[in-house]
This record gives sequence, C-alpha cells and structure tokens, in this order.
Amino acid sequence: MTNTFSPDFRLQRTALLLGLVLMGIKFAAWWFTNSNAILSDALESIINVLAGAFALYSLWIAAQPRDRNHPYGHGKIEFVSAGFEGGLIFLAGISIVVKAVYNLLHPQQLEDLDLGLLLTLLTGGFNFLMGRSLLARGKKTRSSLMQASGEHLLSDAWSSLGLIIGLVLVKFSGWIWLDSAIAILFAGIIIYTGFRLLRSALAGIMDETDQDLLKELVNSLEAQRSPNWIDLHNLRVIKYGSQLHIDCHLTLPWYFSNRECHTEMKKIENLAAEHLGTSVEVFIHVDPCLPESCRVCLKSDCAERQNAFTERINWTFENAILDQKHS
Repeated sequence: MTNTFSPDFRLQRTALLLGLVLMGIKFAAWWFTNSNAILSDALESIINVLAGAFALYSLWIAAQPRDRNHPYGHGKIEFVSAGFEGGLIFLAGISIVVKAVYNLLHPQQLEDLDLGLLLTLLTGGFNFLMGRSLLARGKKTRSSLMQASGEHLLSDAWSSLGLIIGLVLVKFSGWIWLDSAIAILFAGIIIYTGFRLLRSALAGIMDETDQDLLKELVNSLEAQRSPNWIDLHNLRVIKYGSQLHIDCHLTLPWYFSNRECHTEMKKIENLAAEHLGTSVEVFIHVDPCLPESCRVCLKSDCAERQNAFTERINWTFENAILDQKHS
C-alpha cells in the first residue's frame, strides 16, 4: 500500500495547500489594484495549483509497487507531471502577453498600489521558501517532479520580486504603461521556465543520458575500484522518477566462479546505492577477460596472466559508456 505520509507526499501536499491560499491572496491584490502585472502573477498561481494537484497525484502513482504490467515501476509518471506543469506554465505566459499587449493599447488606471505591493511581497516570500524546500528535497531524492515544482515556485518568487520593483517605479513615476511592460517582461521569464521544464520532461521520457549522474557514478566506482574489476563498459542509467535502473558490462577474470562473480557484482551494486543515495536497481552482465586484457589488468596475483601489465586505464564517462572492453 502506498504510504501517503511519506516526506515527499507531505511536502507536496503542503505546497498544494499553500498554493491555494496564495492564489486567493494574489487575486485579492489584483482586485484592489487593477494591475496587469499583479494579474499576471495571479494567473500563474492557477497554474501552481493545477500543477501541484497533478504532482501530488503523480507522487501517489509513482509510489505504487511494481506489477506485471509495470515491471520497472510507475516512476515515469513524474516526467509526465513535469511536462504537464511545463506546458501549463508556457500557456500561462502566452496568455499574459496577450492581456498585457491589449492593455498597452487600452491602459487602465491603477489603484491601492501599497496594499497590492504588500500582498505580492507576502506571496513571493512564501513561494520562495516552499520552492527552496521542494528543490532541495527533489535533488536529495533525484525526483524530477519535485525539482520541477521547486523551480517553478522559485521562478514565481523572483517574478514577484521583479513585479514589486516595477510597480514601485509605476507608483513614483506615474507611467501606467510600465505595468503592462513589466507583465510582458515576466511573461517571457514564465514562458522560458515552461519551455525548460518541458524540455527536461521529454528528455526523461526519451531516456536521454544524464551525463552528470553518470560521471558521479563512474568517479565513485573508480575511486573504490577493486583489482578484480578489469573494466566497466556499456554503462547506462535509466530514470524512473526517483528510482534509477543501471545497466553495465563488467569484465572479471575468466576463471571466477558464479559465486565469486556475484560477490563482485554485489560490491558494485552497494557502491552505486551508497553514492547515489536513492532507490537503485543494478543489472550487470559479466564478461570474461581475454588475453589482451592482461595489459590493463590491475590484479597482481593472477596465476593465469598471459601478458605483462603495461598501463592502468582510469574509468571515465567517455570510456565507460562505450560498448567495448578496455584494452
């Protein structure tokens, strides 16, 4: 049964409830001020709530146990959620631009800017704190969904800060057109954020190589490399939400028994889980060493050596992802 009291679920639920409250405050600020810039901020808060609700549902789906139809689990739903959020943000940005351009041509008088600025500052501060919490948790658990939610709220917070600066300029200059200009400026930021989240979600769905993650893993294995591990190649990592599936080929001495091979594979699996700090599944294909492997083999006590050791080949991202033995 899914644990709806998990830290991730509780944090995302808190973000959703906070988003509902902040949405009401932002629309109240717009009602008092009639500001297009504040309206753009309020409209994006609708996206926050919709995306937060879908993210909460996606976390529940992702936590479901594996079954016959989903042997790798349900974690891919996190990429769908991040893509959904990115798409909504993108559309919100476009709608804000349309509304702001209209009001550049047909200006509206602004009212009660002091109250609007105070309410905007309050909502921006809460979004900043919640965004930092979601982003930190997402990085810790390698959850693309929570990182997307965190980045979204942080961009909303920075947009609110810029909005406040702009409206202060409107208040003291009297240039009402600045309100719509500011809305267009921050709509551009919103559109870029949406596009970036869409791009990241599609990369996850398409199993694009996460080079930074692979480099971390390879460096960790190289730092604690056993002399029995002659080489590591054809290394791949597939992300299922916060869960990682690792495939690789490991060259071991040809005379190792099944039990010895299993022991070495278990060492790599434990190192990967220890370093990545998340749910990791490792599938290792064992290759027997060949005579030419002796030249790069670090096993000094090998009784079957046929060639002298000539060079240590350090494991790197570049040679670990190739589908060929090191020689």
